[in-house]
Order: sequence, then structure tokens, then C-alpha cells
Amino acid sequence: MSGSSTGKAVTGEDEVVDLCRELIQIDTSNYGDHSGPGERKAAEYVAEKLAEVGLEPKIFESRPGRASTVARIEGEDPSRPALLIHGHTDVVPANAADWTHHPFSGEIADGCVWGRGAVDMKDMDAMTLAVIRERMRTGRKPPRDIVLAFLADEEAGGTYGARHLVDNHPDLFEGCTEAISEVGGFSFTVNENLRLYLVETAQKGMHWMKLTVDGTAGHGSMIHKDNAITELSEAVGRLGRHKFPVRVTKTLRHFLDELGDALGTELDPENMDETLAKLGGIAKLIGASLQNTANPTQLGAGYKVNVIPGQATAHVDGRYLPGYEEEFLADLDRILGPNVRREDVHADKALETTFDGALVDAMQIALRAEDPIARAVPYMLSAGTDAKSFDDLGIRGFGFAPLKLPPELDFAGMFHGVDERVPVDGLKFGVRVLDRFIDAS
Repeated sequence: MSGSSTGKAVTGEDEVVDLCRELIQIDTSNYGDHSGPGERKAAEYVAEKLAEVGLEPKIFESRPGRASTVARIEGEDPSRPALLIHGHTDVVPANAADWTHHPFSGEIADGCVWGRGAVDMKDMDAMTLAVIRERMRTGRKPPRDIVLAFLADEEAGGTYGARHLVDNHPDLFEGCTEAISEVGGFSFTVNENLRLYLVETAQKGMHWMKLTVDGTAGHGSMIHKDNAITELSEAVGRLGRHKFPVRVTKTLRHFLDELGDALGTELDPENMDETLAKLGGIAKLIGASLQNTANPTQLGAGYKVNVIPGQATAHVDGRYLPGYEEEFLADLDRILGPNVRREDVHADKALETTFDGALVDAMQIALRAEDPIARAVPYMLSAGTDAKSFDDLGIRGFGFAPLKLPPELDFAGMFHGVDERVPVDGLKFGVRVLDRFIDAS
């Protein structure tokens, strides 16, 4: 569509909220076992929105229902390296009974769009669609080629989304050297004269693990010194209570220097409690970037109250800092002990890039144009994104989904949380910044 009923041209700001709502209303819950509805409907929705403005998107289905959409936009100078903008369309599951507004309603309330995926990451998907649709309608070519990728399966490691495309269709990303995606570009208000926008330049590596202890099965009434549940429980308890040492990565040092400058004080990474207390809704994100982590998430054993099982299992979400994988695995084995068998369910590398170059300059320019007190700073994501897969193609990834947020919003708590929501004004701000960013990049 090229205009409204009033004859006024439709802008990205005009339609970003509806795009976000409609994406949220498509249930793309990813349970990690293909039992969800899949991403095919979302892939078709995105493809339709891109085709409406003259692009030629392609849908790639890695298995039934697990689909991703990719399109390429020709830039003014096709000889320049291309920019990849990628997002995922799957979301983690949500229990509607826990929510104030139904998680797949996309309802607007209290100045926000509510629903599963509102910040992770159908907001960025919608902002990207809104910006690209407006540019295509008005004939504004980007300075260089842009590849758009709306991907399946990120919430379960990307095997059926980004990983599938990188392994089987790398030609789609030919010429791409840089990328932007989720969990970055959001604001933290320091004071009335300064607002920091955290750009993700690093992310932890991953070891999702299954722990197993074998014991001797027997009758529950007997004295039993070889109980698999007891052995495993003690090991899991040790691991869950262990405090891994603080490790100062390049990204953390840069972030602390920038934050210390903003706060007018030198920050000690070994004594961060007081500093974290000042960071409000981003404290959880920053706190988890100080050290390796290993959180027990599942336990399983037994089938009857009077039967001692012969085996007990647990699952652990392990994350390690860039450069500290060997130390992390050695610590795990020491903490768990010799009777616990550890195996990876899913593993992926850590990433870290520097906070410099023309793309970073473009972020600063775009943010300051829309928010004069903005300053972009680097930070490390405690989790991981599809950037890990694209790194295998030599694509340097950043988290830059710009949102100007109210200081009172617990933004970190929105990720995978109940009552996930994104401010309407934040979506419109993101559209303006992304548009400027594309021009400056």
C-alpha cells in the first residue's frame, strides 16, 4: 500500500505498531522439540510484507513448519560490502494464565504493546519491516546492499534457522561483512544530561549440559549407600551455589570505563554490588557478564516412591566468557566430582568484537540525531544469539535494536518474562534511528 484513506503517505512510524502486534498474534512458540506451531506462518507474513513493496523474498523450510525468510535489497553502491539485518520470529512459550494481557493478543495498554516476543524480538522484526517498507515505497536505496533474514529456531540454538541457512545456503549472505540484530541499542538513563545506549559487542559461549549419575537400584526401605539421587543432588547443589570468579574481558573493561566516566567515578570490577545497585533494569544483564555461570534447570529420577532408581539426571545451562571456556569446563568437572557424567546437549562458541569502526560511528550518529544526550557504549550479552552462526561466515555482529526506554521499565525482566511488553514510543523511536543508521552506514 502506498498511502492511507486520507491520501497521506504511510510512514514506518505509522505502521510499526501494527506490524509488531500482528507478529505477536502469530504464535511461534518454540519448545525445543518441534511440538510448537512452527514459524511458517510468520515467515509467510514477513514475505508478504516485503513482496508488497517490490522485494523478492524467499522462504526456506528446514523441516515442516520451521521456516525462515530472506531478501536482498540493492544498494547505491553494490561494490561495497553488504550489511546483514537479522532477527528471529520464534518465541519462548508463555502461560496465558500468568499474564495481565493474553501473551498472543498484541494488546496495547499503558502505552505499550504487550505479548510474547514484544522485546524478544518481534519489536526489532517490526521496526526492520517498517523501515524497509517505507524506504522501498519512497524509492530510497540504502548506501550498500542489505540482506534481511527473519529466522526460525533462535530460542533453541538456531539449528533449524540461522545454522541451517549458514550450512546449506551461505550464498544468501555473499558479501556481508557486518550485521546487526537483537539485545542491544536499548537505553539506560544516567541523569538528565546523559542516556547510555548499550550495544552488544560480545556474548557468552554456551554449554547446555546433561548430568548423569549411575547407582544401584534397590528397595526404598533398605540402607543404601549407592543412591544416584543423593550423589547427583549433592553435586547439583555444589554447582548451583558456586560463585565463579570475576573475569575482566575487553568488553567489560570498556563498559566500566564508559560507565565510570558517566557516573564520575572509577569502577572496580571486583566490587560491583554498589555499582549494580545503580543500574536499575540493566543490572541483571551486566551482572551476568562478570563471570561464568552454571544454573541447574531440570532434575529427573525415579518412577515409584519405594524404589531407589539406578540413575538420576539433571540439566544445566552453562555460559562462559570469551577466552574462558577451558577454565569453565575444568571448574565444572572439579565441582561435580568423578561420579557425575557430563555431556553437552547443545554447545556454541563465545563472541567478542571491538567497539569501533564506521558501523559503530553510524550508530552514534543515528542515536544522537534522535536523542541529543545519547552515548552508545559496548556491553556483553550473558546469553547468545544467531550472530554465532553468522560469525562462521566472517560476519562481524552487533546487537543494535534501538529503543529509548522509560527509566522505570525493568527491561531485562521482559526477556522470557511474564507481561513482556515494549513501549509504543520506543518502537517509533527505533524506526527513526534505524532509518538514520542505514543512511549513515
